[in-house]
Amino acid sequence: MRLGGFQKLTLIDYPGKIATTVFTVGCSFRCGFCHNPELVLPEQFPVLNNMVEEFFHHLSRRKGKLEGVCITGGEPTIQPDIVEFIKRIRKMGFLVKLDSNGSQPDVLEKIIKEKLVDFIAMDIKSSQAGYSRAIGLDFDIKKIKKSVKLIMESGIDYEFRTTVVPGIHSENDFEKIGKWIKGAKSYYLQEYRPQHILDQKLKDKSVGKTLDLNKIKQIMDKYIEKVGIRENN
Repeated sequence: MRLGGFQKLTLIDYPGKIATTVFTVGCSFRCGFCHNPELVLPEQFPVLNNMVEEFFHHLSRRKGKLEGVCITGGEPTIQPDIVEFIKRIRKMGFLVKLDSNGSQPDVLEKIIKEKLVDFIAMDIKSSQAGYSRAIGLDFDIKKIKKSVKLIMESGIDYEFRTTVVPGIHSENDFEKIGKWIKGAKSYYLQEYRPQHILDQKLKDKSVGKTLDLNKIKQIMDKYIEKVGIRENN
């Protein structure tokens, strides 16, 4: 596992649980609005050989105090040993939440079938037609659609979420997303943070452009059971 670090305590990353968040290095997408740009390009991140054992040492010391672990990135499912990593966490008695972009449906399918996670949060980057533009490269949308279907039919607690980016998204994109994931349990709109992102040029593209999150929520309410807004304070 290539880990970029871990946050020892979080009350927000794993809904309703006291948890630790661990960050994996490397990503299959190049979203210009990514707020963890240092984790996207592994060649730009120093290899910390002892990070994995340091992380598990932390967990061993927090048994009985922490309830769960949130695995995020980067993109955790591109890690070749992600399944073994999750199994090791579970053997210690912790609940596991996995954050994913859905780019590796075969890995997600294995994780779901083996019942290795208790919660999955998947980013929906845009409408199907707008995906390549949003993620910064061409990608097979069939893989994303498969991941969405797997999660919705998994029986595992889950949420979908989209970072709303003026200049990348339009209200029409959310109408299309709503129709696509109609019937989903939970969906969140996340406020775009331009201060620390992968593509600095995107700041210029979004200047003077706004999208009303409350109006978009009304669009999504037609299709999704629970819709929320996550704003930055």
